[in-house]
Amino acid sequence: MGNRSKRTVPEHVAIIMDGNGRWAQARGKPRLFGHHAGARRVREIVESCPDLGVKYLTIFAFSTENWQRTQAEVSGLMKLFKRYLMSETKELVTEGICVRFIGDRMKLDETLVALMDEVELLTCDNDRVNLTIALNYGGRDEVARATKRLSRDVAAGKVDPEDVDDETLASYLDTYVLPDPDLVIRTSGEARISNFLLWQSAYAEYEFVDTLWPDFTRDEFASVLSKFSTRERRYGAVPG
Repeated sequence: MGNRSKRTVPEHVAIIMDGNGRWAQARGKPRLFGHHAGARRVREIVESCPDLGVKYLTIFAFSTENWQRTQAEVSGLMKLFKRYLMSETKELVTEGICVRFIGDRMKLDETLVALMDEVELLTCDNDRVNLTIALNYGGRDEVARATKRLSRDVAAGKVDPEDVDDETLASYLDTYVLPDPDLVIRTSGEARISNFLLWQSAYAEYEFVDTLWPDFTRDEFASVLSKFSTRERRYGAVPG
C-alpha cells in the first residue's frame, strides 16, 4: 500500500457514471437516449486508459436500487447492456481488455448473464486494461452476500472464526481479484457515493465533477487523473 501511495497516476479508477438522464432531458429526449450516449462515452474512456496509465477501471452501470426506476427505463437499459456486449466484444478482445462483472446476477435475465459469462471467458487472458462492470451491484448487498458465504464456510469448518479479519472478508467480495480503487470519480455534480464499493473505497481519493457523464471526455478524465498526482495519500498515518 505504501508503494501505491507514491503513484502519480491511479492504478485503479472507479467511476459512478451519473447524468445520462439529465443530459437527455436537456435535449428534449427520453432518458434512454442519454443512456445510449453514455454507453458510447464508456468506449472512449476505456480506450484512453492505457495511454493515461490506468490499469484497472471499474464502472457503475446498474445498481441494486435502479430496479425502482420505471419498467420502460429498466427494460431499455437491459436491452442496451445486451446490445453493448454483443457489439463490443470483438473490439474488447482485440484491444486487450479483460472484462469482469460484479454484482448479484440472480435477478438478471438469463440471456444477459450468458452474454456476461461469454465476454468474461473470451477476454480472461487479456491484460492491457482490466474493465470491471458493476451490474445489479450495491456495496451493502455485496458485503451481505460475502458474509453469507463466509458464514457457510465457518459453519462447514473450512474457516476458523478466530482467524476472520478484514482480509478474510475481502477475499469473499466480488472484487477479490482486484486491487482497491485509488480514485473514485462521480460525474454530474452530485457529491455522494450511492452504495458503490463501500468496503473497497475506504482509503480512496474522491473527485466529484460537474460534467454529465455523456460529456465527460478523455481530456477531462486526464485532467482529473492529473489532480490525483498532487494529493498525498496517508492511509490514516501522519505525513512523514
